[in-house]
Amino acid sequence: MISRVHSNHYSCVNFFLTLSLVRTLFSIYIINNEVYKLLISFRMTSPDVVRQMQDKNARPLSLSGHVGFDSLPDQLVNKSTSQGFCFNILCIGETGIGKSTLMDTLFNTNFENFESSHFEPKVKLRAQTYDLQESNVRLKLTIVNTVGFGDQMNKQESYQHVVDYIDTQFESYLQEELKIKRSLHNYHDSRIHACLYFIAPSGHSLKSLDLVTMKKLDSKVNIIPVIAKADTISKSELHKFKIKIMSELVSNGVQIYQFPIDDETVSKINTAMNGHLPFAVVGSTEEVKIGNKMVKARQYPWGVVQVENENHCDFVKLREMLICVNMEDLREQTHTRHYELYRRCKLEEMGFKDTDAESKPVSLQQTYEAKRQEFLGELQKREEEMRQMFVQRVKEKEMELKEAERELQAKFEQLKRLHHDETSKLDEKRRMLEDEINTFNKKKAATELLQAQAFNTNANIKKDKDRKNSGFM
Repeated sequence: MISRVHSNHYSCVNFFLTLSLVRTLFSIYIINNEVYKLLISFRMTSPDVVRQMQDKNARPLSLSGHVGFDSLPDQLVNKSTSQGFCFNILCIGETGIGKSTLMDTLFNTNFENFESSHFEPKVKLRAQTYDLQESNVRLKLTIVNTVGFGDQMNKQESYQHVVDYIDTQFESYLQEELKIKRSLHNYHDSRIHACLYFIAPSGHSLKSLDLVTMKKLDSKVNIIPVIAKADTISKSELHKFKIKIMSELVSNGVQIYQFPIDDETVSKINTAMNGHLPFAVVGSTEEVKIGNKMVKARQYPWGVVQVENENHCDFVKLREMLICVNMEDLREQTHTRHYELYRRCKLEEMGFKDTDAESKPVSLQQTYEAKRQEFLGELQKREEEMRQMFVQRVKEKEMELKEAERELQAKFEQLKRLHHDETSKLDEKRRMLEDEINTFNKKKAATELLQAQAFNTNANIKKDKDRKNSGFM
């Protein structure tokens, strides 16, 4: 009983210590979360407020002479050139569809490629970063390849690994943005700027996996669909296949990347190229002699398919649109559209809004106080719940101890009665045994006496016979 009570006492003490520790950790979590949200909200609202104040107070003036700020574009170009650029491409497609070959052809180099089998248990994303330089422009290029995509029997969650990877890159950038001591100028931005989705040249329609994957990704990344190995189908089939693909994308609500047409310098070419989507491409790093020059091509028994011949495939169109014309727009769309959508959703999950229920602007102090009161109320509620739970557990433990004590007492009384009964039985048997021993001893003494008397009688009779016999003689 004493050990049980001590054990219960120690368990109560441990529970109180655990309760205090939980309260402390929860308070620290609230403080960190409040600071996190405060920084987010401040960065969310302060640029907008400054911009509104500038718009309201701006007044156009004319200059009486040269000042020099017309050199700002040149300064920006020089600074950007010295810092370099980064560009990240995600290649999605089945194993062996030509993703690595197309990347080698696009950037006119040989990247490090790994052979992949068709027996991967799940989809893996392999990212490789390279430092490239063309003239005096440096580019940090990251190519992310989906290994084993579409090779599993159950393709239901093939896209989920891709979605998680993109969200992870957004979250990494958001965490870097929210640091007190930030270093975004030399931070390696790993957010995906362009997604080349490789479509198998079946000539019929898109697979269900293709539609589901692109639908899940269209709000997170700039999708550029391409028909891989376009030299395996005829031109008429290819034309019908393109129309079929675009029709299915529109009917299923898939938003692919549209080349921008708001800039007058590129609106004409981008408008024309939007009509060529999806691009039918052929990749090859092998050079074949055509006439007097060597060109990248694929040699077949029936002829040669030239990679950079626009009559053979859309490789040149893809390279122009992806690299030469719209690379910066892809980077900008990633930051201003997809990343901002992710960031806004994160803020809304935390309960932050720009306006209240009456569409009035909400100040930072009001949001902070409301969140603080909400978390304090939740803390008090949890503390009360834990206190009630502790009291209930103590009562339950006391009832268990009392019940155990009653059971132990009853068992003790039962054992005591059994011991008394056993003792009484042993005493009775001992008395009976002693009586039997005494009776046996008496019978033994009587028997010995009778035997002695009989022996004496026989001896006397023998003596008498001997005397008689001696008298006759």
